[in-house]
Amino acid sequence: MPAWADRHIIHGIRIIYYMKCPICYYLDTKVVDSRAATDGLSIRRRRECLKCGFRFSTYEEVEILDLMIVKRDGKKETYDREKMVRGLKKALEKRSITEDRFKKLVHSIERDLQALRKNEVTASNVGQIVMKHLRKTDQVAYIRFASVYESFKDAREFRKELNKLIKVRKKIKKK
Repeated sequence: MPAWADRHIIHGIRIIYYMKCPICYYLDTKVVDSRAATDGLSIRRRRECLKCGFRFSTYEEVEILDLMIVKRDGKKETYDREKMVRGLKKALEKRSITEDRFKKLVHSIERDLQALRKNEVTASNVGQIVMKHLRKTDQVAYIRFASVYESFKDAREFRKELNKLIKVRKKIKKK
């Protein structure tokens, strides 16, 4: 087995993952260079195919494993990063946020989820963590997300949440 192959042992079974060349699909590539990605939250690896010589980059980042989300009705489902990303993108639609800042937002939310050190987290907890980070990142996106997440029934509830935001901003300005 090549030294560069990723090895994992799961329930006593050795699983080996190879990084295929995206051009010729050859299984034997070597890592030429590794460094922290520009976001500082992942590792960029420069690879070269040992058959055709094509060079390409891969990115490695932390993944939340074994986290169950307990829905309001009691049903459980595994944590799905893509589902959260879709919700954030919808809330941030037509807002000016860089890709780098968006990645940092997602990582911050996931870091807070991991910091809970629980295998099961309620959807309510996830929503609160997302809202906390959105409030700091983009207040319009926060209101969009909160209006769906909190199921605002009418304009009064919407105004009530806006007033909370305005009070917080006034307190910050006074300091």
